[in-house]
Amino acid sequence: MRQQDPRGVTQEIIPPPKKMTLEEFLESDLEGYEYVKGELILMPAASWEHGLISAKVFLRLGTYVEENQLGAVVTPDTGFQVGERVLKPDVAFLSTAHLPDDTSRACPVPPDLAVEVVSPSDVFRRVIEKAFAYLESGTQMVWIVEPTSQTVRVYRSETPITVLGINDTLTGEDVVEGFSCQVAQLFE
Repeated sequence: MRQQDPRGVTQEIIPPPKKMTLEEFLESDLEGYEYVKGELILMPAASWEHGLISAKVFLRLGTYVEENQLGAVVTPDTGFQVGERVLKPDVAFLSTAHLPDDTSRACPVPPDLAVEVVSPSDVFRRVIEKAFAYLESGTQMVWIVEPTSQTVRVYRSETPITVLGINDTLTGEDVVEGFSCQVAQLFE
């Protein structure tokens, strides 16, 4: 397939292989994909609403983490090895104790906190599957932010799912100690 870039130069676009090993994916420079058990999952461009909500989570959480020197908060371009997957949460927190030495590849450990913002193009079942994949691999907490219902679902491995509405306060619990914000602030 051929495609013109913004300068008018025609380039050959080579589609990625449909299957590859985890090692091949980690060594590749493929962008815009997650890797799930041998398959490449194309990550479509996010909606404006998705981007705004993700940015609000990133700014609030990132500012708090940086001010308190707790670790790092990263954007959805960052891949994390989650068992036999490489996933790209919309926002992720990694404590100082878990920061990787090699930052040139996907992070070899799952995030301490993964945040997924549900997009109109998402299949909710797949978002839930990702939440459980994070938890099974060692992620301590997952927030699923749902713009349609303006709620945040909080997943922990040994506790029931908590659903927070716009009148509730979202906290980092023992994962990002001291962090809190009103759920409503994520949807303003």
